Amino acid sequence: MTNRLRAEIQEEELENEVVEVAPKKDIPDNWFTNFLRKGVITTDVATSALPFVLFLAGLGMVYIANMHMAEKNIRDIDKLDKEVKELSWDYKTTKAELAYRSTLTEVIKRADTLGLKEPIAPPVKLTVKAEEEQ
Repeated sequence: MTNRLRAEIQEEELENEVVEVAPKKDIPDNWFTNFLRKGVITTDVATSALPFVLFLAGLGMVYIANMHMAEKNIRDIDKLDKEVKELSWDYKTTKAELAYRSTLTEVIKRADTLGLKEPIAPPVKLTVKAEEEQ
């Protein structure tokens, strides 16, 4: 390699470089492109309809958000319904256990552990006589 200036080398490289230009693709000629170019929809009509299209897109987003919230509420209701059923079962179990423990035989068994006994003699009625005034 010889001593040359950088500018000369760059000029040589630019001369040797071949630039290929891609051929411009033609738009296919079908009914859709004809409808958009020559049909009802033009650039002015599309521009004037843009606010309405954006309004419809906003309504669509509100509709989707509403559906998501409704599905979330349904899931929450189902979860609460299962919880209510479980608590109802707990209530019924506890109520049945209390009814069993409050029977006479169960009360006597529990009283024996405390040292209390069932009276054998019937209860005695006490009467108080008013004292005569002197």
